[in-house]
Amino acid sequence: MAGSSEEGQVIGVHNVDAWNDILHRGNESKKLIVVDFTASWCGPCRFIAPFLAELAKKYTNAIFLKVDVDELKSVAQDWAIEAMPTFVFVKEGTILGKVVGAKKDELTQTIEKHVASANV
Repeated sequence: MAGSSEEGQVIGVHNVDAWNDILHRGNESKKLIVVDFTASWCGPCRFIAPFLAELAKKYTNAIFLKVDVDELKSVAQDWAIEAMPTFVFVKEGTILGKVVGAKKDELTQTIEKHVASANV
């Protein structure tokens, strides 16, 4: 039931319990998870946000999450996030790759690569 409302949008994660829960459910679903590590003071993060929202609409078989590094410091540290924005691609608990910076083309290509392989 909850799944359909989350499809096609970027889900903001605001506490560690929610993060652990959504990550666990995402891994079990075997879907690609795209995590945007962002910060409110980061210009490039604001620049890329509308683009990420468009990607979420386009790739509804992937899960898009947004984490504010100041809000979830421990998560950002666990994931060794050093610059914003950093996009991390996860599938079934495995980190497939990262894109650091507001790089639209690289972001799209990485999603396409992993979403395509997810359906085989």
